[in-house]
Amino acid sequence: MDADRSAVAALQAILKKKPNSAPGERCDYCGVPLGLEHSHMIDLKARRILCSCRPCYLVMVPQGAAQGRYKPVPTRYVEIEGFAVGDAEWDSLQIPIGLAFFFKNSAEGKTVAFYPGPAGATESLLSLEAWDAIASGFPVFQTLEDDVEAVLIQRRRDGTRCFIVPIDQAYELVGLIRTTWRGFDGGEEAKGRIDAFFAKIGERSRGRVTAPIIR
Repeated sequence: MDADRSAVAALQAILKKKPNSAPGERCDYCGVPLGLEHSHMIDLKARRILCSCRPCYLVMVPQGAAQGRYKPVPTRYVEIEGFAVGDAEWDSLQIPIGLAFFFKNSAEGKTVAFYPGPAGATESLLSLEAWDAIASGFPVFQTLEDDVEAVLIQRRRDGTRCFIVPIDQAYELVGLIRTTWRGFDGGEEAKGRIDAFFAKIGERSRGRVTAPIIR
């Protein structure tokens, strides 16, 4: 309780020091201007992503800070090399395109799946059994932090790529597609931006896990 009170008091002290207005993105807690690269938090009560300066982010790092309402988004990137999902397995997830992300929603107590499109993120009517059948072969998926880390999968004709990413990166991809998609197939700009996004994710993936061989 003392640690929780200290965290809340520290945040309240920061909030009292709001700066004068300035253009660009700002911390959703204290209002200071932020650079292009900055930290994020999940507001678990409102189920939304908030931008955060580093001091406010660090205030929320201790478990139980602010009564557990805000959860810092970590910065782990891991590529699952050799990951593959068959057409029948993918169809069982009820995801109509070859792009989706999965994460554990602590409020619902289950894994949920979303796929991006021109209108934003659409939730799949995910069968827990279908996802569990796939995830059971990858122990690393059990290390994901609820609400703040996601499994991101891209299926293409030339192969499938799978990553563990911070949840804000999954929603960044959603925003990228929503703002660039044109026509039925997305257009060249959207395809190029998606390729660049996954190239960036690949570069950030310092850790790599090899998928088990299924015999």
